Amino acid sequence: MKKSIIILIILIILIVLLLILAFFFRGSLTGNIIKENEEKIYSYTKAICNETNYCQDTEIICKGNQTIDRKPITGAAVQFHESWQDPRTKEQIERDC
Repeated sequence: MKKSIIILIILIILIVLLLILAFFFRGSLTGNIIKENEEKIYSYTKAICNETNYCQDTEIICKGNQTIDRKPITGAAVQFHESWQDPRTKEQIERDC
């Protein structure tokens, strides 16, 4: 009986300590996660077309809002007929990261 009461008291103290730690460190953990996302490195592909409607798929690598690199994807190109018009807006065509 005495042993189970001591174990119960120790468990309650541990739970209270964990709750206190979680409460005090909650804000700083969230702030650090947001800060890491600002410097996130990511990539995506986009077709880049010239004036003769030859479009080459390109991998664009970004860090935050800055373009780090552009790499054409071999074998991923198409030549559209001369009356073809790109359906994307000017902003979509020019924007990288």
